[in-house]
Amino acid sequence: MDVDGLDARLRTWRRDIHAHPELSYGERRTTEVVAKHLESLGLSPRRLAGTGVICDVGSGEGRGRIALRADLDALAIDEETGLDFASGNPGVMHACGHDAHTAMVMGAAEILAAADREGRCPPARLVFQAAEETVPGGALDAIDGGALDGVERIFALHVDPTIPVGELGVIEGPITSSNALVTVNLRGAGGHTARPHRTADLGFALGQVLTALPAVLDRRLDPRSATVLTWGKIEAGEAPNSIPASGSARGTLRSADVDVWAKAEDLVRESLGSILAPWRVDWDLDYVQGVPPVVNDADGVAALVAAAEGVARVVPTHQSSGGEDFAWYQRTVPGAMARLGVSGPGAAGGGTADLHRPDFDLDESALIIGARVLAGAVLGFL
Repeated sequence: MDVDGLDARLRTWRRDIHAHPELSYGERRTTEVVAKHLESLGLSPRRLAGTGVICDVGSGEGRGRIALRADLDALAIDEETGLDFASGNPGVMHACGHDAHTAMVMGAAEILAAADREGRCPPARLVFQAAEETVPGGALDAIDGGALDGVERIFALHVDPTIPVGELGVIEGPITSSNALVTVNLRGAGGHTARPHRTADLGFALGQVLTALPAVLDRRLDPRSATVLTWGKIEAGEAPNSIPASGSARGTLRSADVDVWAKAEDLVRESLGSILAPWRVDWDLDYVQGVPPVVNDADGVAALVAAAEGVARVVPTHQSSGGEDFAWYQRTVPGAMARLGVSGPGAAGGGTADLHRPDFDLDESALIIGARVLAGAVLGFL
């Protein structure tokens, strides 16, 4: 299933993309790198509106295509890896491994194109999407662009620095969580801190929201849903002796349960009304529904396990509270995502820095493993 020299090309592609990171919906250079590679294989990639590429390979009648997905965008982070091919775009870095995801699907494309020339490739689709790091996620744009038309199943890998290189982490059921953005805005008359009884004590009311709302969710939702509301930004007031007239709290609400993802906004809104009723403040809620959980179906996991035979050691993994817009594809077709081990001596710092950190790096010997697993997941459906 290997193609001569692919390991070296994977490293070259990953380093080129890493050195030229682009933020969500601005992945123009990366889109062209991918498209030109696919064209060099004799394929006919179609550029999506804005950024992103989809491309078909393989043939066969009477069945849907098997899709492989990669994400193109980087994060707004200043890189601190010290790599020779570190980001040349200040303030932007591939700190989540999307450079590796893209290179691995480019490599899988090469394996599948070679198999197709021998008549061994079932119908497949390569999806290189924009803006995974946004809410609700660029997967929706790819779907609107036809990424899933005629597709019956979809696969993806995500690099994982908590797993050693050479291992593939799999799990049936939820592997990621939902991710909604929650903003609560409060307004009141403001006043002197000596006389809170003559106004609305907005600071105290905001404190009630910060503590009581997570507590209500803890008791109103099944704890097995792994639902958690965490505040990340809190603002109110300017002077210690002045009750503020406005304030806000912003955070994320995450859950491993699809039903909770669908109904949580109503519960948050109901709870806020009760929590704030005694405090004479006006309020509004901005609830931006994010991605649902990624839920791996059993057949998809079995296909990834079979593809890893002789390529990587399969190990159990866990459900994460992180969000992943791969879940949007699963609203239409079944699919599965596995975690690819990238911790190893070939990475800066041993590859143990967590995702979304400025010193994140990966052991590039994982790239050929990922490309082979992805291609194998497709070829296993022949």
